[in-house]
Amino acid sequence: MKIKLNKREIGIMAIALVAGLIFGWLFFNGSGNTVIEDGHNHELETGQEKTVWTCSMHPQIKKDEAGQCPICGMDLIPLENDMKEEAAAPEEVQMSQAAMKLAEVETTIVKKGKPERTVFLLGTVKPDERNISELTARFGGRIEKLFINFTGQDVKKGQKLAMIYSPELISAQKELLETMKYKETNPGFYKATRTKLKLWDLTEEQIDNLEKAGETQHYFELLSPISGTVTMRHVSLGDYIKEGNPLFEVINLRKVWVMFDAYESDLPWIRTGDEMNFTIQSVPGKTYKGKVKYIDPFINAKTRVAKVRVELNNPNLELKPEMYASGTLQSKMEQTTDLLIPRSAVLWTGKRAVVYVKVPNRKQTSFVYREIGLGSQAGNFYVILDGLKEGEEIAINGVFKIDASAQLAGKPSMMNPDGGKVSTGHNHGGTPMSDEDMGKMDESAKPNPALKKDVPKAFKQQLGAVLDKYLELKDAFVETDEAKAEARAEFILEELENVDMGLLKGDAHNSWMKIQKPLKDNLKGIVQMKGIEMKRKHFSIVSDNLYKVLEAFGNPDAQQLYYQYCPMAFDDEGAYWISNEKQIRNPYFGDKMLKCGETKKNVLSKW
Repeated sequence: MKIKLNKREIGIMAIALVAGLIFGWLFFNGSGNTVIEDGHNHELETGQEKTVWTCSMHPQIKKDEAGQCPICGMDLIPLENDMKEEAAAPEEVQMSQAAMKLAEVETTIVKKGKPERTVFLLGTVKPDERNISELTARFGGRIEKLFINFTGQDVKKGQKLAMIYSPELISAQKELLETMKYKETNPGFYKATRTKLKLWDLTEEQIDNLEKAGETQHYFELLSPISGTVTMRHVSLGDYIKEGNPLFEVINLRKVWVMFDAYESDLPWIRTGDEMNFTIQSVPGKTYKGKVKYIDPFINAKTRVAKVRVELNNPNLELKPEMYASGTLQSKMEQTTDLLIPRSAVLWTGKRAVVYVKVPNRKQTSFVYREIGLGSQAGNFYVILDGLKEGEEIAINGVFKIDASAQLAGKPSMMNPDGGKVSTGHNHGGTPMSDEDMGKMDESAKPNPALKKDVPKAFKQQLGAVLDKYLELKDAFVETDEAKAEARAEFILEELENVDMGLLKGDAHNSWMKIQKPLKDNLKGIVQMKGIEMKRKHFSIVSDNLYKVLEAFGNPDAQQLYYQYCPMAFDDEGAYWISNEKQIRNPYFGDKMLKCGETKKNVLSKW
């Protein structure tokens, strides 16, 4: 069926169709996400999340737009979704995965173990006291003949040492010959006179020969009581001696003792029966083994050491008394289990021991500052007394970088346990630090002559005071004055506390941060460790680090300084020191070898 439409109806339908199209467009697009303005489309920002930008090394930095980190100058990166969803505690140091990788941070779980330690001991060879025989005069007389003419002469048991004339011995012989007549009728009298001669060190054979001869001997032989070496001769030919006078000392050196010095801190690690390996300086290339037979129950009041004895057979007499020995003892505390952490995990200020504990259940890695109580050192580990629990996770590598981030963020850190902003040197005087520089933050400070021009005058003066006290410390070791060395080391520590690292910027700040820790640690060692040799070990490390300071920052004094070297210090390992005298005065030997050494370098560079 056909429908006929007139022109008017067709026009009305066309208008309705156009209106419907316009209405539909307005319904679906007019209230949508775009508007027409000045002929351009613009997306509405309503409902779209803003991008937050942060630094991979310093996550505390958050900005609304891209740019550079105000601390280190690195380019900011978009904040990851899993990072911004967590709310960290104020004291937490957050690190992104990029920062963790860049800082080479490693962690470990705190767990219990049996403490182990290698104990290093120094000692000397001594005679076995049980094999020392002192021959004294049992009766008065005159030395008529000597068969031993010098000390050091080897003798055998029963060998003649001297011949003596003694009126008292002649009288005793006459008594014996008289009592022989009453041997059967009065045996007690006879035995008494015979015993008298035995108590005068006459042998049974000598007395029997006297009885057989039936007459007195005017000269009598003194015989060696043991086989060994004559180490002392107190008489000369023709000397008159009295009863009790010392005549000869004979020592059997086929068995010797090696007496080691053990400091108080070493004693808990040493037990009777422990095996020790040691070398003798005079017998190079040979290692000896022996067991600890005795530990002195007393500490020497002056040296603060106890003697540890190892016994050793010496059939070829190659070991001689007073030879130097250097030994090691591997000790393990089998009877106890303690919390142990690697030494690399600990930041030590001299007063506080600090670790960084990883916060559990975090998508973004976070660490918190924690002060702990340290027990004894066990090899590459420390025993923990308090501050940590088994199962906690701590940083063991890159710890210094975590601490640096904490300092920059004003959070609790090694140098600033209460938190708060500190002066930093990571901006290089306004020049951004590169990724490579950040990756090298934990390396030992290296001499950089360019630093000298950037050092403030106030810092130079403070460092000059440290150097002056060091030279006094060096002189104390030259004098081998242990008490004075302790006092001078304490003075240097006081001067170091007065050094304001906030005066330094950039590389200079970083270099000083690296050098001051071993300086302070080893000065503490000089103060705390007992025994002049142990203090000298720490002094050698102090000298090495102070030389790094001079190389990096220059010589703050107007006086000429010399870098000097002793090749024989510490069993020929060698050691350096700094002096303001060209003449060699050795702080590692003192009067024993005062002039041993040479000048390696003149420290001429001055600020």
